[in-house]
Amino acid sequence: MTEPKTDTLPAPGALLRYDVRAADSSSHPVLLIIGSPMPAAGFATLAGHFTDRTVVTYDPRGSGRSPRTDDAMQTTPEEHADDLHRLITAVGAGPLDIFASSGGAVNALALVARHPEQVSTLVAHEPPSFTELPDREPVLAACADMYQTYHRDGFGPAMAKFIAIVSVPGPIPADYLDRPAPDPAAYGLPTQDDGTRTDPLVGQNMLSCPNYQHDFDALRAAPTRIVIGVGEESAQMLPGRAAAVIAERLGTEPAVFPGGHDGFLGGEFGRTGQPDGFAAILRIILDA
Repeated sequence: MTEPKTDTLPAPGALLRYDVRAADSSSHPVLLIIGSPMPAAGFATLAGHFTDRTVVTYDPRGSGRSPRTDDAMQTTPEEHADDLHRLITAVGAGPLDIFASSGGAVNALALVARHPEQVSTLVAHEPPSFTELPDREPVLAACADMYQTYHRDGFGPAMAKFIAIVSVPGPIPADYLDRPAPDPAAYGLPTQDDGTRTDPLVGQNMLSCPNYQHDFDALRAAPTRIVIGVGEESAQMLPGRAAAVIAERLGTEPAVFPGGHDGFLGGEFGRTGQPDGFAAILRIILDA
């Protein structure tokens, strides 16, 4: 595998930047590793476990090095799926394998529903598709409240609410929003509003991603092998519970990965999961 080579890809409303770590003699399909809003920088450790493949990573629109070029305040999974379609076409790599984390898993499922011919195997790790949960009403109401908090009070108060709810094991109670708001300072977050409103998590993706409704008929009919992943330590948290329901809707059993929602991290952003074990499970799935 070579050092990553960065390139740009124009898309409607955004300029996407992506990295290619080439393994020219590989007989394996190209591996596309994606998140949302996590940019390519979060997958350096995971990519390093697949030196026998060409690995492509990218920064989704509005995140990292891929700025939006329009004034849109939200980004939808449909837009992300169209970006992925353009990216796969641009690198001439299809059909390829995809590992997708978090919101990237929602976007990758949307891609497969629309362009299944581009994806051989999709491993979708903990997609936060909260419309599938039995407690969807308080969860989606909390997401709307986070979005409103961000636009009213800024990043710190909104992100504190995000951390608080994703730390709750099990169903979210109906009266969740009646509880006192968490203190941003308790999480080391800023308490002052810097005036920006471009954060990709609590701003651009917070309403559209959790509310996205998958086309399960298209997913079940697709030739793509779809494996839904859950974290061993996060299976009872919101994204892990959503992943289990999606796997059930697809008629499959979820694959269990070491660690939690970010179990693949190897020090990126100051967090470390169980990257060696995580990559080992991913390799078993991809090689099956």
